[in-house]
Amino acid sequence: MYDIIVVGGGHAGIEAALAPARMGKKTLLVTGNTEYIGAMPCNTSIGGPAKGIIVREIDALGGQMGLSADATYLQLKMLNTAKGPGVQSLRAQADKMAYPRHMQKVINDQENLEVLQGMVEDLIVSDNAVKGIILEDGTRIESRIVILTTGTFLKAQILVGDQKTDSGPDNERESRFLSDRLHELGFEIQRLKTGTPQRVLIDSVDFSKTELQPGTDAKLSFSFLTKEFVPIEKQTPCYLTYTNEKTHEIIRENLHKSSMYSGIVKGIGPRYCPSIEDKVVKFSDKPKHQIFLEPESLEMNTIYVQGFSTSLPHEVQEKMIRTLPGLENCKILKYAYAIEYDAINPLQLWPSLETKVVKNLYTAGQINGTSGYEEAAGQGLIAGINAALNIEGKEPLILKRDEAYIGVLIDDLVTKGTNEPYRMLTSRAEYRLLLRHDNADERLLKYGYKAGLVKEEVYQEYIERINGIYNEIKRLEQIRFTPKSSVNEMLERINSSPLKEGISARNLIQRPEVNYNLLLPYIDSPELTLEQQNRITILIKYDGYIEKARKQAEKQMKNEAKRIPDDIDYDLVKNLRIEARQKLIKVRPLTVGQASRISGINPADIAVLLIYLKQQGVE
Repeated sequence: MYDIIVVGGGHAGIEAALAPARMGKKTLLVTGNTEYIGAMPCNTSIGGPAKGIIVREIDALGGQMGLSADATYLQLKMLNTAKGPGVQSLRAQADKMAYPRHMQKVINDQENLEVLQGMVEDLIVSDNAVKGIILEDGTRIESRIVILTTGTFLKAQILVGDQKTDSGPDNERESRFLSDRLHELGFEIQRLKTGTPQRVLIDSVDFSKTELQPGTDAKLSFSFLTKEFVPIEKQTPCYLTYTNEKTHEIIRENLHKSSMYSGIVKGIGPRYCPSIEDKVVKFSDKPKHQIFLEPESLEMNTIYVQGFSTSLPHEVQEKMIRTLPGLENCKILKYAYAIEYDAINPLQLWPSLETKVVKNLYTAGQINGTSGYEEAAGQGLIAGINAALNIEGKEPLILKRDEAYIGVLIDDLVTKGTNEPYRMLTSRAEYRLLLRHDNADERLLKYGYKAGLVKEEVYQEYIERINGIYNEIKRLEQIRFTPKSSVNEMLERINSSPLKEGISARNLIQRPEVNYNLLLPYIDSPELTLEQQNRITILIKYDGYIEKARKQAEKQMKNEAKRIPDDIDYDLVKNLRIEARQKLIKVRPLTVGQASRISGINPADIAVLLIYLKQQGVE
């Protein structure tokens, strides 16, 4: 008898299993192939716009992804450095062999966690509550809670041209019957699609015809615990090339051979990560599209052709890829393909990620309609924490939209649903200036500490780090420069106006061209890390914008604080529109704030609901 069983060893399953095990719960991870735990069947990158911040949040909550990414990356890069801090994000090119190996060691060394190789094809359900799992050989394993993190394996099919093959990613076995069982239990099943591009032999690429894409020369990391960094000269470069009219012509001539356009694809693909034929059709005015060439591992002689995913037949792929500058004579080691799979309707989930259909059953990752390793890992961590809290009889951890991208992600899923693979974007977060790369610890580490996933010494180090930042900002208010100060030499050097009157160091940093680091020779500063220094600059320079966003969030939080009773009967709410009534019954929002974000619910509906709650004595 286990406390928790996690089904699936992908990025969601890893976090979902590690969290409760670290919280002292007897946990079992069941997966079809133990050697595939932590595998990266698509891109070997971790992070990117918004996604990189999710990885930081996972780390702040006590998760594993950031630590493993830091330990195994080939290249690390800070994106959008020319833009504001609200959209800056870290991206790692991970090592495809080293990353899963690192994760598997962490899993195998974890106390309270066992691993079993097997295919789960049924659930033990009694009195509308899950009681365990049933393997394909009939073995029954009981547990108090089950977390499904099945990725793209439910009834998975590989699609190339007019061919459909029953298979999961990388020719791994698919799960054939579990989604049918979920449907029998009352889950709404939807069909989704994603895809992956070709892998080509590194030695067959002429990189002289491409543009070099190096990493960022700075001590960067996903994890706040990381102390060792790979210098830029030892990082593996990536490269950039482009499609052209010849590429597009070949694609257009063969569209009828594509799985997507021939009619055999039933699933809906990700809007924000389209196939190359989708790009050519939907953006017909574009003369070219970016294609990134990314090495997969120091142990492999392969390049990942990022941005060139397709379901066109192999012979067409051969023609089109050789139109790309630098790949005229490339050797394809693995052809691109699309993959279809089953997922559930995420509107059938509570914000805790427990399902509304079956009690004590949680789901996380692509089974919930999301795409991406990072989104999966974030959900897995929350599901794992909440499963453990459930056993302890405690309230679940539900992150708010102004607290975390993970909170935005889960709220979007359980409130609005999705009919395509959901991808996290900075534009989805209305408080993105509050949800920055630099401050994930300040936002979330307290929750990881309270759950027992962040150790005491780590929490105390965080307290010292935060105190160092805010004490220095106070000190900068007291430091003053006059027109005679030598700081004018620095201002002249960076083409900033010389001082005409006295000014505090803090106010000087508010100039667009000045940052904290530039003032170090003039202020006798305490010993601070580069990360602390950068955050000081952000907090000072964007103080007004941050405060405005915080006030907007606080205003919205008033509705988040107004809870809706679990047993509310929406049929008794007079003057509520039929559409609003139907959607409220389906989603069953926990708060007025969540109700206001349901698609199709308007302010008038919320006003009617508030009147009813007040009449019922709910304040």
